Amino acid sequence: MGETLRDARGASSSGHIRLTVAQALVRFLEAQWSERDGERQRLFAGVLGIFGHGNVAGVGQALLQAELARGDGPGHLPYVLARNEQAMVHTSVAYAKQKDRLQTWACTASVGPGSTNMLTGAALATINRIPVLLLPSSIFATRAAGPLLQELEQPHGGDLTVNDAFRPLSRFYDEVRRPEQLPSILLSAMRVLTDPAETGAVTISLPQDVQAEAFDWPLELFAERTHHVARPPAEPSRIEQAAQIIRSARRPMIVAGGGVHYSQAEDALAALCAATGIPVGETQAGKGSLLHGNPQLLGAVGSTGTAAANAVAAQADVVIGVGTRYQDFTTASRTAFAAEGVRFVNLNITPFDAVKHSGLTVVGDAREGLTALTAALDGWSVDEDYRQEQAGLWADWDAQVEAAHHPSSQITDALADGLLTQGEVLGLVNELSDPRDVVLCAAGSMPGDLHKTWRVRDRRGYHVEYGYSCMGYEVPASLGIRWADPTRDVFAMVGDGGYLMMPTELVTAVQERTKVIVVLVQNHGFHSIGSLSQSLGSQRYGTAYRGRGDGGRLDGDRLPVDLAANARSLGAHVIEVHERAGLEAAIREAKAAPADDGPVVIHVETDPMVFGPDSGSWWDVPVGEVSELDSTREARATYEQHKSRQRSHLDPAEIPRVDDASPQTHN
Repeated sequence: MGETLRDARGASSSGHIRLTVAQALVRFLEAQWSERDGERQRLFAGVLGIFGHGNVAGVGQALLQAELARGDGPGHLPYVLARNEQAMVHTSVAYAKQKDRLQTWACTASVGPGSTNMLTGAALATINRIPVLLLPSSIFATRAAGPLLQELEQPHGGDLTVNDAFRPLSRFYDEVRRPEQLPSILLSAMRVLTDPAETGAVTISLPQDVQAEAFDWPLELFAERTHHVARPPAEPSRIEQAAQIIRSARRPMIVAGGGVHYSQAEDALAALCAATGIPVGETQAGKGSLLHGNPQLLGAVGSTGTAAANAVAAQADVVIGVGTRYQDFTTASRTAFAAEGVRFVNLNITPFDAVKHSGLTVVGDAREGLTALTAALDGWSVDEDYRQEQAGLWADWDAQVEAAHHPSSQITDALADGLLTQGEVLGLVNELSDPRDVVLCAAGSMPGDLHKTWRVRDRRGYHVEYGYSCMGYEVPASLGIRWADPTRDVFAMVGDGGYLMMPTELVTAVQERTKVIVVLVQNHGFHSIGSLSQSLGSQRYGTAYRGRGDGGRLDGDRLPVDLAANARSLGAHVIEVHERAGLEAAIREAKAAPADDGPVVIHVETDPMVFGPDSGSWWDVPVGEVSELDSTREARATYEQHKSRQRSHLDPAEIPRVDDASPQTHN
């Protein structure tokens, strides 16, 4: 990563200034920028936080001082009061993802539970390869007053704190135990935050006494720094090898992952597909790599994939992974790519991901790599009958999507009064939202239905967190997306289970006058896990929101929980829906609401026993080998059938060999 340094006069600075560690930290963060392709933006949009002992007199005081020094507003590093520490990390992650990882937020928390509440967010950020800066407070470095309130005491290690739990969850972790350490720690942190191959959660632990300690800092530390976000090209020899393998294929397929979006490689991918006719299946993070209507788009691939993409995947002889880490949902737990001798070409900026499935490793930026690959494949394309097969498969699947979005009267007449199907809800939001609006989800059954059926019309219009699939992500993440681009409405699709995990950031949306549209789907339990439990022989045990019945089991009446009233009590404008026409009107009303009117919650009840179209795929969730239950024994037999088709993709016969790839042309 390259870096340039300048002050307000464009020249290097000299001299020193006396500041606390926290004041120096804030001043440094204000001066950080990122740049890619000549476009420069502030690296940090602001700071999200909750103050308590440990940061209120350190980072809190420093943020106040910086804000008052500006005199005309919050300045370059505005502070937003969050309601939950995990939630504020989700907000930051969503913002960074929407900004193609070129900007993010910092998050500050108090000592002990305030800081460890951020652990889930740290895991989510690192798993999804999203940059976020975490600033957990810690105990006294001097140990002068120990043991402290909320201090973890371990007899085998006096330097062990609860913040050490961030180590395995972060791409970078360090603790500032002396002021002199701060500059090198900050520069290392910025390197990881702006490295597209290494990014994730960056954690700087801040002892509360060190935050308040003063030091004479060189002014050069606070001059503007611009961190270059690189586009490393793949080695030409690897591109040529990849092209030779693809030329030998008769049924190649591209798996487009999140790296396509983060590299802004959508046009390069479309150009390659138009020239060659290679079809594309999309991961959750990669959905929208090609827009709805592109002739090479087969939609989602894998366990939550379309029947079209999975049919092609099953017979693909070369799989070209672009910016994907081949999560188990993408590979249907290593059963999706079933052709004998299937070979893999993996274009990824991260070597760790590029080596998966024993594929040909092509390490480099997705946009640059796809552009080079298009040139290397000049004059070659798949057979016309393969193109026609793709078109036919997609037409059949699109008809199934239409049926899910507009269920027949036979289905709707069977529903209880006031209930809609989940497919109906998603279809109406898809149809009535603007192409540039963003649909957001993370957990439950809706991510699968969205992956299969949502028609993406803008490269930033689909935002599903499925690396960690974290319940509760949706409401706080909607704020980050809206702040990243206030010109887009955000539709946060959340089930009742996910909503109950973390509705509190509705209060932050009210405070910040941020318009987000939350579609709260009430189905009285865990729809996704209920269905999974049923398929695994566990009879939906423990997945419904019910009281205890006469026998003492949780099979009694539904709980009298009013989530619409809950959202209203948090300050949101709530619209309760009881039929299709009411949902149409609610979506239009929410769209028409002023941009600074705060959150709108649309409450709609659905039938959890009506499902979306089937992907014809599998997900490896082990079933008990022995059981007294017939349902479990039957599920185990089905599991073993699927398990027998699982592949390692490590057979030496499947390793790509360029000398076996004689160039061919199919026109």
